[in-house]
Amino acid sequence: MAVFGIFGTETANVASSVYYGLYALQHRGQASCGIVVNDDGVFHVYKDSGLVNEVFTPNVLNALGLGQIAIGNVRYGTVDTKDRINAEPIVVNHNKGRMAISLDGKLVNGAELKREMELQGSIFHTGNDAEIISAVIIKERIQSSSIEEAVCKAVSRLKGAYSLLIMSPQKLIAVRDIQGMHPLCFGKRNDGEYVIASESCALNSVSANLIRDVKPGEIMVFTKDGIRSIEDHCGKVGERLCVFEYLYTARPDSVIADCSVHLARKRAGAMLAKAHPVEADVVIGAPDSGIDAAIGYAEESGIPYGLGLIKNKYIGRTFIDPGQNVREDKVRIKLNPVRETIEGKRVILVDDSIVRGTTCTRVVKLLRDAGAKEIHIRSSAPEFLNICYYGTDIGSKAELIACKYTTEEMAKIFGADSVGFLPIQDVFKLAESGKCKGYCAACFNGDYPTEIPQDTDNKYDYKISENKN
Repeated sequence: MAVFGIFGTETANVASSVYYGLYALQHRGQASCGIVVNDDGVFHVYKDSGLVNEVFTPNVLNALGLGQIAIGNVRYGTVDTKDRINAEPIVVNHNKGRMAISLDGKLVNGAELKREMELQGSIFHTGNDAEIISAVIIKERIQSSSIEEAVCKAVSRLKGAYSLLIMSPQKLIAVRDIQGMHPLCFGKRNDGEYVIASESCALNSVSANLIRDVKPGEIMVFTKDGIRSIEDHCGKVGERLCVFEYLYTARPDSVIADCSVHLARKRAGAMLAKAHPVEADVVIGAPDSGIDAAIGYAEESGIPYGLGLIKNKYIGRTFIDPGQNVREDKVRIKLNPVRETIEGKRVILVDDSIVRGTTCTRVVKLLRDAGAKEIHIRSSAPEFLNICYYGTDIGSKAELIACKYTTEEMAKIFGADSVGFLPIQDVFKLAESGKCKGYCAACFNGDYPTEIPQDTDNKYDYKISENKN
């Protein structure tokens, strides 16, 4: 999921800017998208299932019209929430005005808050957390003097990982959860417009200069009088940025916490080469997020890097597709081997992660058919051993291949000669050049930074602690 927003004081084609911003963030969600344009307090909204360029045709963008403020969202659908009705942003009316909200993330107390709101008369139409958050904010807004005051009160009740954009008739508000688990940054264009986005690559797409990340717990209020920062929730708990952003989620040309994602992935590849060396003729990367790590592995090992797999650019990310059959169908048409690189060679295949293992068996067969003599799979992430409750669609530990098999057994299942994972202690060294003070790696080590949902069917032992890495 991803959010993108723009704030200006002059009427302009803000819908077009949001379109390009969402296009740059398409890798974070491919199930649905939406844009809300604010023209002097009048909201124009359009959202639907599909990719950004499919949903927002020229006619649709023109119909959204001009405005001063706009927010957008791209969303990947989980098995339960892939329908059109769950597309964001959400627009709601209340007795003090109108509000639009766009969310990147997931609440761990969403079910609890929803039940509470329903008992007080709220009616919910979607299955996403943005609507729950909007209900909490509206409840606080009724008794508050401003939207930012209501948001500040609401944040005290929200538990989980989230980045939020909230638009009122006159203001744009950016919120990052108190542990900074999901990224959020802002910048400024030469025309004076402020831009807020889940990743810095989206700022680049609209010619905005990155100013800084939104701080964990910070509430930023953009108005015609300037920017105001509310830090009432900052510094109350330790920072826990999702380390999977560096390994897989973010685009390599983004900068998170002053650390290049591209360099972090190269560093992961280099550490992987030290941890799991093997004699081979060529190193190749699984497109796209495994390529940077493959380059790092090649540089550290001295084994040449080669272009071994070509990706069909019109196929989305299989990891975030809902449903096993959908993922397997896409893998079949997603990748093609480059025989000239592979034939007769001992090949090291570097992938960003191995979650369900769905892709590995298919890719190994492709490489074998292309004449690979040996295939050694290396994952630039540690073993995925635990469910993520903060936005990644893993419904059960039974889906995680590393929970069921050893690396030797996985190699046999995949048809590979060996399998190796990045050691868990190395994952905290990926972004040493950045400014982040702590990471969430619960999917690898089970060290959850929050309580987990109590009404889930996936109950198992966990621990809550401050990150000491």
